Amino acid sequence: MKKMLNALYITRQESYLHKDRETIVIKNGDEKLGQFPAINIGSITCFGQVSVSPFLMGYCAEKGIGLAFYTEYGRFLARVQGRQSGNVLLRRAQYRWADDPEKSVSIARLMVAAKLANSRAILQREIRNHGENPSLSNMVNRLGISLRRVRVAGSVPETMGIEGEAATGYFSVFNELLRADGFAFGGRVRRPPADPVNALLSFVYSLITQECLSALQGVGLDPYVGFLHQDRPGRPSLALDLLEEFRAPWADRFVLTLINRRQVSTRDFVTEASGAVRLTDEARKALLVAYQERKQAEVMHPY
Repeated sequence: MKKMLNALYITRQESYLHKDRETIVIKNGDEKLGQFPAINIGSITCFGQVSVSPFLMGYCAEKGIGLAFYTEYGRFLARVQGRQSGNVLLRRAQYRWADDPEKSVSIARLMVAAKLANSRAILQREIRNHGENPSLSNMVNRLGISLRRVRVAGSVPETMGIEGEAATGYFSVFNELLRADGFAFGGRVRRPPADPVNALLSFVYSLITQECLSALQGVGLDPYVGFLHQDRPGRPSLALDLLEEFRAPWADRFVLTLINRRQVSTRDFVTEASGAVRLTDEARKALLVAYQERKQAEVMHPY
């Protein structure tokens, strides 16, 4: 079984990371904030004005340690990538499958079916825990119909259409799942997020996308050539394909837990002049701690 490694999240501004033998050292000015054995680190995520020495960048690339940079507010900027791992024959097969409409839709159907089933399970869980809700029950039935439709979809565009319609319906009842005062959700708004719930969803989706991207590169697949999302320069289409299956059970469930357990409040968000809503520094740190704890939870697969 693969050992799950730790992740470092650097949120303190003007921090500097460098390599000392086989360890990673974090400093802020002359103050040493921490030193960690590199063998236990799987990824490093830097927010805002964080510097990394070239030697540490090269070391991370060589050892397969993910190194990603975000703005202080959580928007993804870039990541350091080393030599391509895996077998070129695997990637050539991936490209052939991506160019074959029948093979592409066979994979796209599975990804969307998993997303719909997971979204449906979130609503069913709410009904079990808090009693019958007509809006949620109706959406559970609609997602069940969409699930049957996607299994016989004949093309990727048709599959995407079913997925888009189902996602719109799912988010139309998402507000029914929120039980903390001050939080309201009127629909999915991405760029920029216009309310605290959208800000949380966007931030967590971004984190998981980078996890998917690193995982795909780790097995030698090209994360920029997908089957569901169309190719676009600079867009990690296959990572976004993989993200679809994790949106509801990992990201959405995590965000609902943070809100409904009062681990975040409306005071943890600020609104920019542009109207964009973002987490405060302290709230982002608390979210990353909770996110890492959630990743360490053990799940028993039904099979």
